[in-house]
Amino acid sequence: MSESDFLDGKLLLIDKPLGWSSFQAVNKIKWVIRTKFNLKKIKVGHAGTLDPLATGLLLICTGKLTKTLNELQGQVKEYTGTIFLGATTPSYDRETQVDQEFPTEHITDALLHQTTESFLGKIQQLPPIFSALKKDGKRLYEFAREGESVEIKPRTIEISKFDITRIDLPEIEFRVVCSKGTYIRSLAHDYGKALASGAHLSTLRRTKIGDYFVDKAITPMDFETSMLSKPK
Repeated sequence: MSESDFLDGKLLLIDKPLGWSSFQAVNKIKWVIRTKFNLKKIKVGHAGTLDPLATGLLLICTGKLTKTLNELQGQVKEYTGTIFLGATTPSYDRETQVDQEFPTEHITDALLHQTTESFLGKIQQLPPIFSALKKDGKRLYEFAREGESVEIKPRTIEISKFDITRIDLPEIEFRVVCSKGTYIRSLAHDYGKALASGAHLSTLRRTKIGDYFVDKAITPMDFETSMLSKPK
Protein backbone atom coordinates (compact mmCIF):
# COMPACT_ATOMS: atom_id res chain seq x y z
CA MET A 1 0.00 0.00 0.00
CA SER A 2 1.29 3.43 -0.96
CA GLU A 3 1.09 6.85 0.65
CA SER A 4 -1.62 7.89 -1.81
CA ASP A 5 -3.68 4.80 -0.89
CA PHE A 6 -3.93 5.98 2.70
CA LEU A 7 -4.51 9.63 1.81
CA ASP A 8 -7.24 8.75 -0.72
CA GLY A 9 -8.75 6.46 1.90
CA LYS A 10 -8.29 2.92 3.20
CA LEU A 11 -10.66 0.86 5.32
CA LEU A 12 -8.64 -1.20 7.79
CA LEU A 13 -10.05 -4.15 9.71
CA ILE A 14 -8.33 -4.09 13.09
CA ASP A 15 -8.63 -6.69 15.86
CA LYS A 16 -8.46 -4.53 19.01
CA PRO A 17 -6.49 -6.21 21.80
CA LEU A 18 -7.68 -6.56 25.38
CA GLY A 19 -6.82 -3.53 27.50
CA TRP A 20 -6.52 -1.13 24.57
CA SER A 21 -8.96 1.73 24.13
CA SER A 22 -10.32 2.34 20.64
CA PHE A 23 -8.50 5.69 20.75
CA GLN A 24 -5.19 3.92 21.41
CA ALA A 25 -5.75 1.62 18.43
CA VAL A 26 -6.45 4.59 16.15
CA ASN A 27 -3.36 6.41 17.45
CA LYS A 28 -1.16 3.37 16.79
CA ILE A 29 -2.42 3.07 13.19
CA LYS A 30 -1.93 6.80 12.64
CA TRP A 31 1.61 6.68 14.04
CA VAL A 32 2.56 3.73 11.83
CA ILE A 33 1.28 5.45 8.66
CA ARG A 34 2.96 8.76 9.52
CA THR A 35 6.22 6.99 10.35
CA LYS A 36 6.16 4.86 7.20
CA PHE A 37 5.61 7.76 4.81
CA ASN A 38 7.11 10.60 6.88
CA LEU A 39 3.79 12.44 6.97
CA LYS A 40 3.09 15.38 9.27
CA LYS A 41 -0.58 14.55 9.48
CA ILE A 42 -3.25 12.22 8.13
CA LYS A 43 -6.89 11.76 9.05
CA VAL A 44 -7.61 8.48 10.84
CA GLY A 45 -10.83 7.54 12.65
CA HIS A 46 -12.85 4.55 13.82
CA ALA A 47 -16.47 3.46 13.51
CA GLY A 48 -17.98 2.20 16.75
CA THR A 49 -16.11 2.34 20.06
CA LEU A 50 -15.06 -0.79 21.94
CA ASP A 51 -14.42 -0.67 25.70
CA PRO A 52 -10.85 -1.48 26.84
CA LEU A 53 -12.13 -4.77 28.35
CA ALA A 54 -13.61 -5.82 24.99
CA THR A 55 -11.70 -7.23 22.03
CA GLY A 56 -12.52 -7.62 18.38
CA LEU A 57 -13.39 -5.82 15.20
CA LEU A 58 -12.68 -2.13 14.90
CA LEU A 59 -13.23 -0.48 11.52
CA ILE A 60 -10.58 2.20 11.01
CA CYS A 61 -10.69 4.61 8.07
CA THR A 62 -7.93 6.83 6.73
CA GLY A 63 -7.85 9.95 4.58
CA LYS A 64 -10.93 10.82 2.55
CA LEU A 65 -12.67 7.61 3.63
CA THR A 66 -13.15 9.03 7.15
CA LYS A 67 -16.24 10.74 5.68
CA THR A 68 -17.95 7.30 5.67
CA LEU A 69 -17.48 6.65 9.41
CA ASN A 70 -21.07 7.52 10.35
CA GLU A 71 -22.40 5.18 7.68
CA LEU A 72 -20.16 2.34 8.84
CA GLN A 73 -21.06 2.96 12.47
CA GLY A 74 -24.75 2.53 11.69
CA GLN A 75 -24.39 -1.06 10.49
CA VAL A 76 -25.58 -4.11 12.39
CA LYS A 77 -23.04 -5.58 14.82
CA GLU A 78 -22.41 -9.08 16.17
CA TYR A 79 -20.85 -9.90 19.53
CA THR A 80 -19.90 -13.00 21.48
CA GLY A 81 -18.95 -13.14 25.13
CA THR A 82 -19.52 -14.38 28.64
CA ILE A 83 -22.03 -13.30 31.28
CA PHE A 84 -21.42 -14.06 34.97
CA LEU A 85 -24.67 -14.77 36.83
CA GLY A 86 -25.39 -14.14 40.50
CA ALA A 87 -23.43 -10.91 40.95
CA THR A 88 -23.65 -7.30 39.75
CA THR A 89 -21.06 -4.55 39.45
CA PRO A 90 -21.61 -0.75 39.17
CA SER A 91 -20.05 -0.69 35.69
CA TYR A 92 -21.98 -3.82 34.56
CA ASP A 93 -18.62 -5.47 33.72
CA ARG A 94 -15.28 -6.34 35.37
CA GLU A 95 -14.04 -2.74 35.47
CA THR A 96 -15.50 -2.39 38.97
CA GLN A 97 -15.85 -4.77 41.93
CA VAL A 98 -18.95 -6.85 42.71
CA ASP A 99 -21.43 -4.79 44.75
CA GLN A 100 -24.28 -7.29 45.19
CA GLU A 101 -24.78 -11.05 45.05
CA PHE A 102 -27.98 -12.88 44.08
CA PRO A 103 -29.33 -16.44 44.12
CA THR A 104 -28.92 -18.61 41.02
CA GLU A 105 -30.30 -21.94 42.27
CA HIS A 106 -33.60 -21.39 40.45
CA ILE A 107 -31.96 -20.80 37.06
CA THR A 108 -32.38 -23.68 34.63
CA ASP A 109 -31.22 -24.14 31.05
CA ALA A 110 -34.81 -23.74 29.89
CA LEU A 111 -35.20 -20.45 31.81
CA LEU A 112 -31.97 -19.10 30.32
CA HIS A 113 -33.07 -19.76 26.74
CA GLN A 114 -36.66 -18.63 27.38
CA THR A 115 -35.60 -15.31 28.94
CA THR A 116 -33.57 -14.27 25.90
CA GLU A 117 -36.80 -14.03 23.90
CA SER A 118 -38.00 -11.03 25.92
CA PHE A 119 -35.04 -9.02 24.62
CA LEU A 120 -35.64 -9.63 20.92
CA GLY A 121 -36.90 -6.84 18.68
CA LYS A 122 -36.98 -3.11 19.49
CA ILE A 123 -36.54 -2.47 23.21
CA GLN A 124 -35.72 0.41 25.54
CA GLN A 125 -32.27 0.26 27.10
CA LEU A 126 -30.53 2.42 29.69
CA PRO A 127 -26.84 3.00 28.94
CA PRO A 128 -24.47 2.20 31.82
CA ILE A 129 -23.50 5.06 34.13
CA PHE A 130 -19.89 4.00 33.48
CA SER A 131 -19.94 5.03 29.82
CA ALA A 132 -18.44 7.75 27.65
CA LEU A 133 -21.81 9.26 26.76
CA LYS A 134 -22.04 12.95 27.56
CA LYS A 135 -24.59 14.81 29.68
CA ASP A 136 -24.27 18.56 30.17
CA GLY A 137 -20.84 18.42 28.56
CA LYS A 138 -19.52 15.81 30.99
CA ARG A 139 -18.88 12.08 30.46
CA LEU A 140 -21.22 9.79 32.41
CA TYR A 141 -18.30 7.85 33.88
CA GLU A 142 -17.03 11.12 35.37
CA PHE A 143 -20.30 11.52 37.28
CA ALA A 144 -20.06 7.88 38.38
CA ARG A 145 -16.48 8.13 39.64
CA GLU A 146 -17.35 11.28 41.60
CA GLY A 147 -20.30 9.49 43.19
CA GLU A 148 -22.85 11.86 41.63
CA SER A 149 -26.27 10.59 40.62
CA VAL A 150 -27.46 11.62 37.19
CA GLU A 151 -30.59 10.98 35.16
CA ILE A 152 -29.96 8.80 32.13
CA LYS A 153 -32.57 8.62 29.39
CA PRO A 154 -33.34 5.24 27.81
CA ARG A 155 -32.71 4.73 24.12
CA THR A 156 -34.42 2.52 21.57
CA ILE A 157 -32.24 -0.31 20.29
CA GLU A 158 -32.94 -3.47 18.31
CA ILE A 159 -31.72 -6.98 19.04
CA SER A 160 -32.30 -9.45 16.22
CA LYS A 161 -30.51 -12.44 17.79
CA PHE A 162 -29.68 -13.36 21.38
CA ASP A 163 -28.47 -16.95 21.64
CA ILE A 164 -27.06 -18.75 24.65
CA THR A 165 -24.27 -20.89 23.17
CA ARG A 166 -22.82 -22.52 26.30
CA ILE A 167 -24.01 -22.96 29.89
CA ASP A 168 -21.59 -23.59 32.75
CA LEU A 169 -23.13 -21.79 35.72
CA PRO A 170 -22.41 -19.27 37.05
CA GLU A 171 -21.10 -18.43 33.57
CA ILE A 172 -22.92 -18.54 30.26
CA GLU A 173 -21.65 -17.77 26.77
CA PHE A 174 -23.76 -15.87 24.23
CA ARG A 175 -24.02 -14.47 20.74
CA VAL A 176 -25.88 -11.21 20.06
CA VAL A 177 -26.73 -9.43 16.80
CA CYS A 178 -27.88 -5.87 17.44
CA SER A 179 -28.26 -2.32 16.19
CA LYS A 180 -26.00 0.67 16.62
CA GLY A 181 -26.02 2.10 20.15
CA THR A 182 -26.58 -1.20 21.96
CA TYR A 183 -24.63 -1.64 25.19
CA ILE A 184 -23.92 -5.32 25.76
CA ARG A 185 -23.00 -4.50 29.37
CA SER A 186 -26.53 -3.15 29.90
CA LEU A 187 -27.96 -6.21 28.18
CA ALA A 188 -26.08 -8.49 30.58
CA HIS A 189 -27.27 -6.45 33.58
CA ASP A 190 -30.90 -6.42 32.41
CA TYR A 191 -30.74 -10.13 31.56
CA GLY A 192 -29.71 -10.89 35.13
CA LYS A 193 -32.69 -8.90 36.43
CA ALA A 194 -35.05 -10.71 34.07
CA LEU A 195 -33.79 -14.01 35.52
CA ALA A 196 -34.74 -12.76 39.03
CA SER A 197 -31.05 -12.69 39.84
CA GLY A 198 -28.13 -10.44 38.90
CA ALA A 199 -25.43 -10.52 36.25
CA HIS A 200 -22.48 -8.70 34.75
CA LEU A 201 -20.44 -8.99 31.58
CA SER A 202 -17.14 -10.80 32.04
CA THR A 203 -15.84 -11.03 28.45
CA LEU A 204 -16.86 -9.43 25.15
CA ARG A 205 -15.67 -9.77 21.56
CA ARG A 206 -17.06 -7.98 18.51
CA THR A 207 -17.05 -10.47 15.67
CA LYS A 208 -18.82 -8.63 12.87
CA ILE A 209 -19.89 -5.17 11.63
CA GLY A 210 -22.13 -5.23 8.58
CA ASP A 211 -20.36 -7.48 6.07
CA TYR A 212 -16.96 -7.20 7.77
CA PHE A 213 -15.67 -10.09 9.92
CA VAL A 214 -13.05 -10.12 12.67
CA ASP A 215 -11.37 -13.20 11.20
CA LYS A 216 -10.24 -10.94 8.33
CA ALA A 217 -8.77 -8.38 10.76
CA ILE A 218 -5.22 -7.90 12.04
CA THR A 219 -3.94 -6.52 15.35
CA PRO A 220 -2.36 -3.06 15.54
CA MET A 221 0.99 -4.75 16.27
CA ASP A 222 0.73 -6.92 13.14
CA PHE A 223 -0.16 -3.82 11.11
CA GLU A 224 2.96 -2.10 12.44
CA THR A 225 5.16 -5.09 11.62
CA SER A 226 3.77 -5.48 8.10
CA MET A 227 4.09 -1.78 7.30
CA LEU A 228 7.43 -0.90 8.84
CA SER A 229 9.27 -4.05 7.78
CA LYS A 230 8.66 -3.33 4.08
CA PRO A 231 10.53 -0.77 1.96
CA LYS A 232 8.57 2.37 0.98
